[in-house]
Amino acid sequence: MNDHVTATRRRGLALEDAILAAAWEQLGESGYGGFTYESIAERAHTSKRVLYRRWHTREELLLATLRHHDDGERVALPDTGSLRDDVVALLRATQERRAEWIALLSANLSSFYRESQLSPAAIREALIGDRRDVMTGIVRRAIERGEIGGTRLTPRVLAVPLDLYRHDAFMNLETASDAAIEEIVDDVFMPLVRHLDEGTGE
Repeated sequence: MNDHVTATRRRGLALEDAILAAAWEQLGESGYGGFTYESIAERAHTSKRVLYRRWHTREELLLATLRHHDDGERVALPDTGSLRDDVVALLRATQERRAEWIALLSANLSSFYRESQLSPAAIREALIGDRRDVMTGIVRRAIERGEIGGTRLTPRVLAVPLDLYRHDAFMNLETASDAAIEEIVDDVFMPLVRHLDEGTGE
């Protein structure tokens, strides 16, 4: 009883952090089928009314939960001194920090995709929003170093390494190997950059 009273006195970000942390735990344990206002409120030691006031639908609560966890799992922008090594470092860091997402988004949320008719791509877009892709920062540093010109590197081109990594991970339902990461960078991304980059003189 005392725990419940103490918990309900939380306000603002502290309360939201506690709710969304509880929601993530609930999602991991029970999937979307067990991702209910009742179960999350009980786990967070608060009331359903508090949740409904902030997130009007279960889909809104789910996206907020994924976004909250994603914010806490962001990797640092690599700065190895070369574009190639920065991209490899990014994919390896992504592999280390996001392994749990693979199982979650491919299995536990299958019922969510059916019920909401949203795809994994739609969830990814909702999570990213207008945030600058980390690849933009990596490429900007490479341009500043004079390593590449970068004039023809569109957002779609910059998305290639992470998109291929995610595809490999989801299709195999496991994190990509070091060999696969190096293949993505050395056999696909870097040749594409060199081909498109007007500053290489090639």
